[in-house]
Amino acid sequence: MGYPDGATPLDPDEMNGIKFPHITTRGQLDQMEHVNIQEGLRWLNRIQHTDMFTNQFVRKLHEKLFGNVWNWAGTFRQTEKNIGINPVQISQQLRVLLEDAQYWIKNKTYPPYELALRLHHRIMADAVLMQLLAKKSIDWKGDSLNSDSKIRNDYIAALRYADQGDYGPLLALYSKD
Repeated sequence: MGYPDGATPLDPDEMNGIKFPHITTRGQLDQMEHVNIQEGLRWLNRIQHTDMFTNQFVRKLHEKLFGNVWNWAGTFRQTEKNIGINPVQISQQLRVLLEDAQYWIKNKTYPPYELALRLHHRIMADAVLMQLLAKKSIDWKGDSLNSDSKIRNDYIAALRYADQGDYGPLLALYSKD
């Protein structure tokens, strides 16, 4: 399979986790994931007054977004990828990030869009903006992030900077405040 620059390559162990072994192309996989993500977003829009800043919620959200396609949905990844932190650190760093986000909201540490962008995840950022901060979601530039494009390349580069603690490029791409 060919991948656009910055796309997460799938190793054979992960492909074993796919629920539809007849999928042989990246396009088929993208289509199945897109349908699953839409179902996950409908679930997210139905729930209210949920504590989003828990490990359990984040894992449930991941399961709802990918659980119809992948057996490993709702679990932490076990392998290194070209973006993101070491898999051994995910659980601990997620807990720290969620605790930080609670503090940021309580103390109004950052403007709403900056706070959301610091969560590193588009759907989680939009959920926090809309459900907790009564703001509109971020314009992520539509489907441009799903294909090999300048916007996608800029987004992936900004995420890599954010992984190192530099949120400037991500804020420059998407901040509204």
